[in-house]
Amino acid sequence: MHHIALIPWLDPEVIIGAAGPWALLVVCFIVFAETGLLVGFLLPGDTLLVIAGLLTHTSNVFGVNIWIVSLLIALAAFVGGEVGYLIGHKGGPAVFERKESGLFSRKNVERTNAFFERYGGLTVILARFVPIVRTFAPVAAGVGHMPWKKYSLYNFIGAVLWGFGLTMVGYLIAFIPWVAHLVTEYIDIILLAAVGGTALVTLWHYFSERRKVKKAVAAGGDPDTDAVEADELTLDREVFDRAPDIDGDGKH
Repeated sequence: MHHIALIPWLDPEVIIGAAGPWALLVVCFIVFAETGLLVGFLLPGDTLLVIAGLLTHTSNVFGVNIWIVSLLIALAAFVGGEVGYLIGHKGGPAVFERKESGLFSRKNVERTNAFFERYGGLTVILARFVPIVRTFAPVAAGVGHMPWKKYSLYNFIGAVLWGFGLTMVGYLIAFIPWVAHLVTEYIDIILLAAVGGTALVTLWHYFSERRKVKKAVAAGGDPDTDAVEADELTLDREVFDRAPDIDGDGKH
């Protein structure tokens, strides 16, 4: 294995050694937080699942078989989605009331609402594969009081397809000899690319939103989301029953 001396904390041996028997729990918590907490979009999701599957195949990183790893990750994703929904359901539109910070922004909610407007309740499933949207979709569904049984069904399907599916994909592609060799020999470089890419996207998003806030303030506007504006961000319940607009022509 090739090691990068400047970033030893990216060495999987260091990471696993630090987490010890809790390594799988750490991964599950990250998956949970990405859909259960409103700051979850700062965390790596898709790449983490694929790498977890890869490492389960190449080094048995968690000490348990891939079925247990995939099922626990899917469970964490499902529970995270349920918690996100509960936060929105109990908190109501007030969840969206806050000062623009570049981390939580009105644009993130509007982007999520646009998904619901186009795909209806299926957004809960599709959002799993879209960064940022997968963090806000459970909350938006809760605030809009999407029927809980329907939401939970979609949440379960999405958690299985995303959590179980992507982890298993990572495991299976490691059966390709050159991929397994690449992961074994250059895992620290792969991790650097994954973590670095996530960090760059997060920073770009943060500073982009900050620039928009400063421009709004300079123009005399109020970038903060007050109670009235937060209420306007609440989706109508009929949106959740809407058939998806797959081709984007505005017809459902």
